Amino acid sequence: MRLLRSAVLYTAFAFAANAATAMPDLAPLLQGDMRKLVPADAPGAPVEGALVDAADAPVDLSAHRGKWLLVNFWATWCAPCRAEMPMLDRLQAEFGGDRFAVLPVATGRNPLPAIHDFYVDEGLTALPILRDPKQQFARQMAVLGLPVTVLIDPEGREVARMQGEAHWDGPEAKALVAALIAGE
Repeated sequence: MRLLRSAVLYTAFAFAANAATAMPDLAPLLQGDMRKLVPADAPGAPVEGALVDAADAPVDLSAHRGKWLLVNFWATWCAPCRAEMPMLDRLQAEFGGDRFAVLPVATGRNPLPAIHDFYVDEGLTALPILRDPKQQFARQMAVLGLPVTVLIDPEGREVARMQGEAHWDGPEAKALVAALIAGE
């Protein structure tokens, strides 16, 4: 009996461990622009990133553990980046909260006054201002061009990424985010 109880307990732990590290099946959700989202092959180590906010205060990505993150690398001088920022703002306004957040990261040379002016001109109110002025985080994340968007799971691991812009407030993006939030 004791051996049977041990075997059952071991099996339960094994299934729980595998469920915790399993990658979500994104394939059914990759419709429209979301087809450009490339799922990761396997769960990796948690993404660590030190950024600064508009007041130059440090912001660590680990503070967002427990929620899905859509980390978007952008720049004020990048036309496709500028085009998708209002869509990301609307996505954050609709879904942002305890289970999901859009984190735009202005990487490289992006003067803070230019970022502020852009946010005001476009009416961006739901997105935080986050910066990676020395591109350390972008290099760590292997960002080679802009825009790049990285989907990070609640455990802090990259699960997918997209090179190029997308319609982040379209029905396909909303369905993806809703399914991720509901699956938690």
